[in-house]
Amino acid sequence: MTEVTIQGEFIRLDALLKFAALASTGGEAKIRIAEGEVSVNGEPCTARGKKCRDGDIIALGSEQIRVKCS
Repeated sequence: MTEVTIQGEFIRLDALLKFAALASTGGEAKIRIAEGEVSVNGEPCTARGKKCRDGDIIALGSEQIRVKCS
């Protein structure tokens, strides 16, 4: 599992996928989220504006990342 450190209290799910290089573009992130390919803390998530906070675990396929806020 990869840890991704962000500035602030949260990051939107679509922005996080792009920031963590799980999606190459914002459009790709939007599609992957809309198609139900992404889960947040083990639950499927189709809300691209979902606020990801410290400790959240995001999964896309076999990739997992943990959000760390600073």
